[in-house]
Amino acid sequence: MVLEKKNPGLGRLALIATTLIWGTSFVVQKNTLDSISTLYLLSIRFTVAAVFLLLLGIKSIKKIDREYIKGGVIMGVLLSAAYIVQTYGLVYTTPGKNAFLTASYCVITPFLFWIFKKQRPDKYNFIAAVLCILGVGLISIDSNLSINKGDALTLMCGIFYALHIMAIDRHAEGKNPALLTAVQFGTAAVITWVLALCFEPFPTSVPTSAMFSLGYLSIVCTGVCYLLQTFGQKNTPATQASILLTLEAVFGTLVSVIFYHEKMDIRLVIGFAVMFVSVLISETKLSFLKHRDRREHGKEYIAK
Repeated sequence: MVLEKKNPGLGRLALIATTLIWGTSFVVQKNTLDSISTLYLLSIRFTVAAVFLLLLGIKSIKKIDREYIKGGVIMGVLLSAAYIVQTYGLVYTTPGKNAFLTASYCVITPFLFWIFKKQRPDKYNFIAAVLCILGVGLISIDSNLSINKGDALTLMCGIFYALHIMAIDRHAEGKNPALLTAVQFGTAAVITWVLALCFEPFPTSVPTSAMFSLGYLSIVCTGVCYLLQTFGQKNTPATQASILLTLEAVFGTLVSVIFYHEKMDIRLVIGFAVMFVSVLISETKLSFLKHRDRREHGKEYIAK
């Protein structure tokens, strides 16, 4: 029996590449919305992604049964809801704020598990929640104590992403990830196509630049990142993987500042920093500090 050899270095590199690509998607999607409406953008993106992942799992396609369809449909409904409010939110806010406010799902998820599955959050979750609320206030609440439409929609998308994670927790066990993801993207594609045809005018002309952007969002940001994330998480310790995946919001903001010329003031920078710390605490429970402390104590013991 040959054991699969892990490669932590390549694993970490794959996860960094994943978060960097996801980070670029906020600006790419924001610019693409100038050429194609929200629902048509999403319907095309979901359709291409579903086909890509279905081809990826084509050898196992016979495994798709009622459980795959049930789980994939539930996940697809929640995912489409999250993407729809997130993308409409992006119309009215900046890519950087959209990236960080979306990350609130990491903090929200433990509390939804508490509500629906009676799994009480730990002290780190509560600390993260307080910091998250503070960060949201610094990022979104203006001098009139109101929040703009884009930020409000983005926060709503965080709730849907958290519900989506709960659905994955319930329906993904024992399933082929590529097939289940293809079913959920197919479901999301059907939903967004129906909504687009009912509520938005069909795009009569789409610039070549927008076509390339749609291909990038569909294949690279979805299909390729799916492969990179899967490989990365298989080859990277869970704690390190959690930390690296929180970089999506950071990269999203950096790309927005560099390429979208998003304006940053001190209040926004502090708000982003507080949000990042809240997500980091919620995802890792500061276990990386505990590991470092244990290593340092071990060195002191050896020295003695």
